[in-house]
Amino acid sequence: MSLITLERHGPVAVMTLNRPESLNALGAPGDGDQVRAACEEVNADQSIRCVILTGAGRAFSAGGDVKAMKNREGAFGGGGVGIRDNYRNNIHRVVRSVYGLEVPSIAAINGAAIGLGCDVACMCDIRIASDTAKLGVTFLKLGIIPGDGGAWLLPRIVGMSRASELLFTGDVIDAKTAAEWGLVSKAVPHETLMDEAMALATRIAQQPPHALRLAKNLLRHGQTATYDVIMDMSAAAQAISHLTEDHMEGVDALLEKRPPVFKGR
Repeated sequence: MSLITLERHGPVAVMTLNRPESLNALGAPGDGDQVRAACEEVNADQSIRCVILTGAGRAFSAGGDVKAMKNREGAFGGGGVGIRDNYRNNIHRVVRSVYGLEVPSIAAINGAAIGLGCDVACMCDIRIASDTAKLGVTFLKLGIIPGDGGAWLLPRIVGMSRASELLFTGDVIDAKTAAEWGLVSKAVPHETLMDEAMALATRIAQQPPHALRLAKNLLRHGQTATYDVIMDMSAAAQAISHLTEDHMEGVDALLEKRPPVFKGR
């Protein structure tokens, strides 16, 4: 079965991890290529303005395939160099592709998001959780470390103290706690999760698409670049934005006291 499905709802794309029988476990051969292909399709389509990532069935993603770890197969087979390359060429392609989405992304966490699954959710810009969801970075309980970028990204989301607590204890927290810690924006009733995510995505999708992608790029680089670099990038991106038809539409709509209609031009 294909790992991921991609559906269009106007300017919003919904990507679904579609391996419910294994709680959307990740790491099978080809997973990275499938996710990369879906994300590249989104990036190439200028009519898409926002992405929702969710999971089929009871889980968002339970993380790496523990049975494959036990049997030392798939991404977890071979010697040390082989396992390293499997991470680089497969699992890392999953997280890099999600993180590399050029449009704003929302993780609609419908159930367990554990280990690699939690890290994949963290690669999205915004996270909304079902009130039945559980989140944790439980790598140490399996005698391994966060091998897919979580050690870099998690402290940037919840701060070093909370990230250290989550990683060093391996505790699994509920959606309410995740919201209090800032790991997710909010926890919502399970039955309304996708409606909430779609409503947020629709509001985002009302923004001018070129400026939206440029703004996300600035936010991402702002986490690591110097102030002077961001100022230079901002000036260049602003120059591009000022020359778009959407900029003039936004100005006209403000002056005419009406909602703008952005067309990506």
